[in-house]
Amino acid sequence: MKPFQQRLEQYAALAVEVGVNVQPGQQLCIISPISAAEFVRAAVKRAYEIGAKYVQVDWSDEEVSRSRLELVSEETLSYFPTWLTDSRVKMAEEGTAFLHVVAENPDILQGVDPKRIALSTKAQQTAMQPFRRFTLNNICAWSIVAYPTQPWANKVFPELAENDRVNALWEAFFAAARVNEENPIEHWREHAATLSAKAKWLNEKKYKELKYRAPGTDLTIGLTDGHLWTRAGGTNAAGTAFIPNIPTEEVFTSPHRDKINGTVSSSKPLNYGGKLIENFSFTFKDGRIVDYSAEKEYDTLKQLVETDDGSHYLGEIALVPHRSPISDTNLIFYNTLFDENAACHLAIGFGFPFCIEGGLAMSKEQLGDKGINHSLTHIDFMIGRADLDIDGITEDGTVEPIFRNGNWAV
Repeated sequence: MKPFQQRLEQYAALAVEVGVNVQPGQQLCIISPISAAEFVRAAVKRAYEIGAKYVQVDWSDEEVSRSRLELVSEETLSYFPTWLTDSRVKMAEEGTAFLHVVAENPDILQGVDPKRIALSTKAQQTAMQPFRRFTLNNICAWSIVAYPTQPWANKVFPELAENDRVNALWEAFFAAARVNEENPIEHWREHAATLSAKAKWLNEKKYKELKYRAPGTDLTIGLTDGHLWTRAGGTNAAGTAFIPNIPTEEVFTSPHRDKINGTVSSSKPLNYGGKLIENFSFTFKDGRIVDYSAEKEYDTLKQLVETDDGSHYLGEIALVPHRSPISDTNLIFYNTLFDENAACHLAIGFGFPFCIEGGLAMSKEQLGDKGINHSLTHIDFMIGRADLDIDGITEDGTVEPIFRNGNWAV
């Protein structure tokens, strides 16, 4: 096993060289909690070593964020500074790459009114729309990576001695991100090629619908004409390839917002706004969520669904095998970055312009006419499990297996 410090530096290099793929002379913005300072310093160093022009680090702190949620008026919670949006837009216009670091406490907002969280979240989502078009349309490179914290490790490994939990979470992160490989960067490029091959096969099939079956799930999802499957990765406006999520195991597309019918049940908890929603389900009719339930945090789930009209519809369907480096850990990470890549998942909210032919040149209205959903939000939730079967249905009605027992059937 490689020494920890070597793996930490390789993890940072992976984020910089493969995740956002910083180029000589390019600027990089790292958005990170202060608890991940060790990782950020390594990433900054690597970015400068390969020729970055300037690295901006925007620090945050969950305790500071909680103080605002608890103490300001509801009217103030609806405020988000335009100067922050303006600065991000300006950086994006200059070709800056954006690296987001997740280092969280899954329970940080326990006890905070879900309505107050929803007000703040919606204000930020609304204000950030001018910036989000740069990431949603792959104009700039962006990526998300994770850094362990003690509260997070306590949640994932309650059975271990407290002093061993963070190390155990590091090992799980390194395994999921394939950092333990001899050459992680080259291995990732090969992994990306494998996912691209799966997306290519699905694009050649041009399925009209997908049919999902598992205990608690009986769902039919219609696909748009001209839909495109892709892996988690793209090419920015400068022609540079990048991978938005490290780790990633998915191929995905955007469904037709109005052609989803049936019921689907979650397979893992969803951490939304600092609250853990557990054992939840949705019922769809003609694309719209018409009923939902949850054993825990129903009110938080309600706030998510009621964000806007578009949050009553789906914007993404993703195929992820049950057997993968993440799933094989047999862990629930209580974080979408990892849990979504251990299981097939769906997403409430906006769809992706790059998931339909010619979509990057379409207006919001044109995308809507094609069936691509629009919303302020985009939240993934996990539905994959060992007994999930998925069929593809062609234009002539032929039914073909895509997944059997949670894994690729082809």
